Formats: sequence, structure tokens, C-alpha cells
Amino acid sequence: MKCTDEFDVRDVDECCINIDPIQVGGRLTADAMKAVISYGDGYSVCDQCRKPFRLDYIKTPPIDAFHRDLAAFVNMDVARVVPGARRGFQAVADTYVGKGDPVLITALSHYTEVLAVEGRGGVIREIPKSDGNIITPDATAGKIEEVVREFGRPPVLLFLDHYDYQYGNCHPVRNIIKIARQYDIPVLYNGAYTVGIMEVDGKALGADFVVGSGHKSMAAPAPSGLLAATSERTGEVFRTTGVKTDVTGRTFGIKEVGMMGCTLMGVTLMGMMASFPHVRERVKRWDQELANGNLVVEALRSIEGTVVRSEYPRKHTLTRVDTINSFDRVAKTHKKRGYFFSSALKERGIAGVIPGATKVWKFNTYGMTRAQAEYVASSFIEIAVENGLPVTR
Repeated sequence: MKCTDEFDVRDVDECCINIDPIQVGGRLTADAMKAVISYGDGYSVCDQCRKPFRLDYIKTPPIDAFHRDLAAFVNMDVARVVPGARRGFQAVADTYVGKGDPVLITALSHYTEVLAVEGRGGVIREIPKSDGNIITPDATAGKIEEVVREFGRPPVLLFLDHYDYQYGNCHPVRNIIKIARQYDIPVLYNGAYTVGIMEVDGKALGADFVVGSGHKSMAAPAPSGLLAATSERTGEVFRTTGVKTDVTGRTFGIKEVGMMGCTLMGVTLMGMMASFPHVRERVKRWDQELANGNLVVEALRSIEGTVVRSEYPRKHTLTRVDTINSFDRVAKTHKKRGYFFSSALKERGIAGVIPGATKVWKFNTYGMTRAQAEYVASSFIEIAVENGLPVTR
């Protein structure tokens, strides 16, 4: 089937069990699919936009209420929708980072956090990870002191990932934020892999800002996300325009500078809104998601030579696995070389592993049923046995 003469229909999630690490939390709900069709036009949500002409004031559809619900969802005071988590990073960096200002990220931070700081001319300093790929409070305190000695002042901002994208490891963010508080450093909590798949309480964590990704973890179209702030920070990151132009004398009401006015005008916002009731419910089932994920992890660990590089036991459904001494050994002599593995998975209706990857790769089991998790687990073992790899049952 084709969408047009030039490109095919995408049916990955309809035809396969998808374990792509960045896709599974963003699969649309049926309600979101319907919203996409109905609100696909560019400015579709602007039909009922009235003074003061701002997105979060629109009542039909109930976009104003959705903004309040988002803030409550992560237990913060004010929330805005943004075109992806990266735009949330950028809005906060634009508010607090100036040229030459030191900013703390971690050795496991996403590249978009780096770009947000670089765009402002900030100076990036990384908190080192432990041997187990964890960011610790002690390492944070040590790095802050290094920055104070180097710059004569603390960092102006700290970007902190709860679960990182490289390993899916859990970092003790609450205790790290306590360290930052001692130096009055604003903290941005990156919840790209938490907001929308597990419960997040921004105030309990002590964060100044919570950023989430709609298309990664909230069953929403791309690009979408949220930026939430405490009341103490709202007037800074969501500041309104004060400019009056010199020739025409124009002013622009209460448009927010960091948001560039309005953000998600149509299909992305409505898809996000349509999925939200489902997202609010699914975060309560995180223990079930972990159990399914661990079933697959244990199957992989039973294959001789396979090593889980993420922390163990697993605390997230995203996992990094090393098969250099198992599936990659097969690839060295197999007629399909490294492509034998993804091909064998495809034959079994499993997608999402990068074709040719047999050394170190990632997968994500989020959203699977128990039966699907059992099937994926048995498929990994079947592929190992078929290719002569010992398995410990």
C-alpha cells in the first residue's frame, strides 16, 4: 500500500512487535489517530482563538484546561506545550544562560541539551559518570566545586536526566537536586523517558523545571512535548513581551518570548490531548511494564556471552545489551553477516533493532502485553539455539 506514488504506508506497529528504543512510548492511541485526521490542517486549533490570542487561552477545544492538567500531571504550577523536549531545553537555556556562563550537564546527557547551551554561548561542564554508568550526588558536588574554582561562581543551570537515553539507567535525581540547592542552581529535570510512562512529581523531586517529550513518551505526534515550571520560575521562563516597535509603535499583548508566541497549533497538540486520558492511566501500570521488560532481559541473559550493559536489575524498559560474544560471533561466519539477526527477528514479526547491529544495541519493551513479551523472549532464545549459541534454561 502507498500513501502517494512516492512513499509507502508505514505499518511497522500494525504488522510487528516494535522494540525500537525511541518509538514505543510515542505510539498513538486510537483517539489520537482520530484527532490527527480531524485536526490535520495547519492552524486547525485556531478556529475559536479570541483575545488575548494565545494558545493556552483557547477554550474550544479545551486547550486552556489541558495546560492546567499537564501542570497537575507532573505536580508543577504552570505548564506549556512545546515542539519537543529540546524546545523546552532551549527555552530554559535562553532564559538563564549568557555568553561565557558555566552550565552543568552530565556525561550521559542528550545532545540536544548540549545544543541548547551552545546556542547561548554557555560553557558546558560535565558531571562524570560512575563505573556503573550512574550520576551520583558526590560526583555532582565535586563538579560544582570545580566550576566554582574555575569561574569564581556556581553554574547558572543544571540539566539532569532521570533515566538517560544511552543505558536507561536510573539516576538519584532527588539527592542530586539537593546538592544543587545548596548552591542555588536552577535544575531542569529531563523527563523524556519518564513523563507519560511513569508517575513524575516535579515538586517532590525538587526540580525548578520538568520537561517531557510527547512523541517519545506521551503517545503524541511529533514534535510535541511539555515544559512545566514552579511558580517561582514562571515569570522568568514564561515572561511576556514588552517590546514596542519604533516605526509602527506595535506591541504584542501577552505573547510569551520563550514560547515564540504560540507553539503547537494543530495536529501535534490535538493528538497529544486525545491521548492524555490514556497516558494518565497508563503511568499507574509501570510495575507491569517493568515485569514484561525483565522477562525479555532474562531471556537475553540466558544466552551465553550476552551481557546487559544497563544497570541490573532493570528499573526501566529501555535496555542496552552487549552481544559481542554471542550474536556477533554468529555474524562473523553467517552468510548474511550482521544482518542475520535483524532478519531473523523480522521473520518472527519483531522490528526495531538496527539492521546489522550484533555488537551493542538497545531495545525498549514499553507497551507490550505479557503474551508479546513472552513471544519476544522466546524468539531471542530460538534465534540463539538455531545458530548454535548455548542457552542456560
